[in-house]
Amino acid sequence: MAPTGKRTGESTRSAGPALPNSAGYLDGRLLIAMPVMGDSRFERSVIYLCAHSAEGAMGIIVNHPAGSIDFPELLEQLGIIKKGEHIRLPENAESMKVLRGGPVDTGRGFVLHSSDFYIENATLRIDDGVCLTATVDILRAIANGSGPKHAILALGYAGWAPGQLETEIQSNGWLHCDADSDLIFGDDVDDKYGRALRKIGIDPGMLSNEAGHA
Repeated sequence: MAPTGKRTGESTRSAGPALPNSAGYLDGRLLIAMPVMGDSRFERSVIYLCAHSAEGAMGIIVNHPAGSIDFPELLEQLGIIKKGEHIRLPENAESMKVLRGGPVDTGRGFVLHSSDFYIENATLRIDDGVCLTATVDILRAIANGSGPKHAILALGYAGWAPGQLETEIQSNGWLHCDADSDLIFGDDVDDKYGRALRKIGIDPGMLSNEAGHA
């Protein structure tokens, strides 16, 4: 990963290995953007935190579609399938979501997926149910039907320098809550922001400037 800059969601260095949540870190949880953040790139975003430690943080936005890009076309561009072969793709590959994962390293793909798929020395196991793989091998596996049961492909990621995410949370930039499979992998991308807020008992129309934590 090659973070650039030090604005919200960008880091000057790579996120280090995740530490246990008992140490006060939020890896494996969801960040929910607050309106007062003032960064249009993260407006109404829900971010799954893949790593959070004293070295910084790294996460994937799970509710911002990547424009008109669809997964079969991407497979063709990468040479994984030949033109027109998408009609033979498995159902989960045909309908797989391509998301805008964050402003860092946007030319690179990151696959968040269920833990029923694992590539030695390539897959990061984040918790019992979610893994992250950033190699083309997982795209080939999904295309031929041997990939994970649940997956989303994100272009780019969000990263934070040491202490930056903690500062943003204290400044009321983010709420956070437990993650669940439906919020990460669900098809209803447009509704994830509202559902994440309702999961912690907040009406999206009643957000205030007070910092809060789930």
